[in-house]
Amino acid sequence: MSTPGAKEQGKPLLANLVMAGSQQTAAEVITDFIFMAKDISNAYLINTSDGDVMVNTGFMDNAERTRKLLAPRRSGPLRKIVLTQAHADHYGGVPALTESGTEVIGEKRFVDNWNYFDELGPFLKRRSAKLWANTLNRGSKPPEPPRVIPDIVVDRCYAFEQGGRRFEVISTPGGEALESLVVWMPKERVVFTGNLFGPVFLAMPNLVTMRGDRPRLVTRYLHSLDIVRKLGAELLITGHGEPIRGTDHIRASLDKMHAAVSFLKQAVVDGMNAGTTVHALMREVRLPEELKIGEYHGNLRWAVRSIWDELAGWFHYEDSTTGLYGVPRSAVNADLAELAGGAAVLAARAQQKVADNKPLEALHLLDIALAVEPKQTDALAVKNDALHLLLKESGGTNLSETMWLKSEIAAVDAALNPPASE
Repeated sequence: MSTPGAKEQGKPLLANLVMAGSQQTAAEVITDFIFMAKDISNAYLINTSDGDVMVNTGFMDNAERTRKLLAPRRSGPLRKIVLTQAHADHYGGVPALTESGTEVIGEKRFVDNWNYFDELGPFLKRRSAKLWANTLNRGSKPPEPPRVIPDIVVDRCYAFEQGGRRFEVISTPGGEALESLVVWMPKERVVFTGNLFGPVFLAMPNLVTMRGDRPRLVTRYLHSLDIVRKLGAELLITGHGEPIRGTDHIRASLDKMHAAVSFLKQAVVDGMNAGTTVHALMREVRLPEELKIGEYHGNLRWAVRSIWDELAGWFHYEDSTTGLYGVPRSAVNADLAELAGGAAVLAARAQQKVADNKPLEALHLLDIALAVEPKQTDALAVKNDALHLLLKESGGTNLSETMWLKSEIAAVDAALNPPASE
């Protein structure tokens, strides 16, 4: 089992989790009736005395591999597939795995969220490509996500019996999706949580992702976490990585996550009431040592901003009147560069900021310089230094942060070393 926080081959933990299935040759045995096929998000097979049930199906282009991995563990017809969320790495294999008579179960917002991703497809794919292209290292473009319409729609809770086992499918909007479901097997004390708690357990929720997504609300996250906490599971199976075992361990972990995020929410509320700006709170709010949890996909600073925007909306008074209109501060970059004496002067000042270990201030100056002179070599070189400093300071723990910084570094390297034909 991977230890939270561990990194393999120089990659963040989450990067290794989403690639774990590439070397899998047989389904992993979780219990004598639950089997796991690892994928970008894992697929789970549950045997009953009257056919099988699946929780999630993995990604589109790995569906045939998933089918082959699980085939030796099949006990009968595939009766039902439960989808914990409308992200393609959870439902992409549905067409390949569905059999005659298989019923697909999804939350009532599943189709709505599928439509959201479809409608914004070009926008979201560009953003995802910047973050994921160098991590997944795909040899080819994956197939388009299939359109999946659940046969059974869950509003709050849906229970069914299959082959002597009872399944309770519970709506838990929050965490990583507004249409999230968990699957509870009360007799066996097993809960499948998908990515309700993020792709790495015992970690900060990613309430608004860098790639773009509908905001997940902290209040709903805490409520959904409490639903799972009250179940008293002995085995908690997530969307990625190994299962979490032991009632006491699971309860303690859920208590810690609930306390950490509750602390964060209250700190934001207190800061807002005290007149502290959102950027100051992002810099200043920290969890007590006993409440610290991982930041592999979500991040404390991003959660602070997400909670602020959830509670107060998009307009920050410190943005002044300009925040009300469609003219960004960057509209005066040319004026600022001219007043400063040009891009080279700004680059020199930015270099001093880097020397003073202030890479973010340096990047503010470089944004102005490079907006005016995109190929100014001094500015590009300093930006490269600032980005490498941020990457080093990050520790490479958070996948989105690491992928973003590496993609920015690659863009700077390309600008500094253009092909000979240019």
